[in-house]
Amino acid sequence: MKLTVIIPAYNEERTIRTILSKVFEAQLPAGMQREVIVVNDCSADGTLTELEKFKAENPGLDLRIFSHRRNKGKGAALHTGIKEALGDFVIVQDADLEYDPREFSILLQPILEDHADVVYGSRFMGGKPHRILFFWHSIGNRFLTFVSNAFTNLNLTDMETCYKLFRREIIQGLDLEEQRFGFEPEVTAKVARVPGVRIYEVGISYYGRTYEEGKKINWKDGVQAIYCILKYNLFR
Repeated sequence: MKLTVIIPAYNEERTIRTILSKVFEAQLPAGMQREVIVVNDCSADGTLTELEKFKAENPGLDLRIFSHRRNKGKGAALHTGIKEALGDFVIVQDADLEYDPREFSILLQPILEDHADVVYGSRFMGGKPHRILFFWHSIGNRFLTFVSNAFTNLNLTDMETCYKLFRREIIQGLDLEEQRFGFEPEVTAKVARVPGVRIYEVGISYYGRTYEEGKKINWKDGVQAIYCILKYNLFR
């Protein structure tokens, strides 16, 4: 079995090598291989240079790098990675250090035990460490999850989480459109309609960062998320 880790990267020069090291060092269930796909979304800093250095220094690692010629957004980077994925399972990993790759095994467990086809990592359940940051962000995340749940009839606690793990045939079978942060509500709406799909949720830790540390999402993305929830649930 193989796990594909997709990392969309935009201006992550400071953290990209660290997260790659963490991803490759993360312990996986016995016998499981990994491939890592990084999609550089036309970064304006030294992200691509750092990626190429890491690959040259670690020739034995299964690392593939793709680059967009213009900045298209996180969703578009994920579309590229999903298309290229070869593993049995596919997980999304942000290029910052907010999520801990050591928890891959926690997300994999329900799938490997054949209980689940899709697993979401929730920042709002369980006893894992959670950095205390923005009150209104947490309210916004819970509100978006609530609205999404109302349309999908799921009972997720964290629709907006980065950590989403899929059987490859499920994620590659979805016709995904959103180019930017609308990926989260779109993929949730569409995976909820897959006949017989089994969706699980597990608690994960969260090491959030401030805007000074490089956080990119803002209130406009929240408005776009509401639009996408309506678009992919009411009008499709």
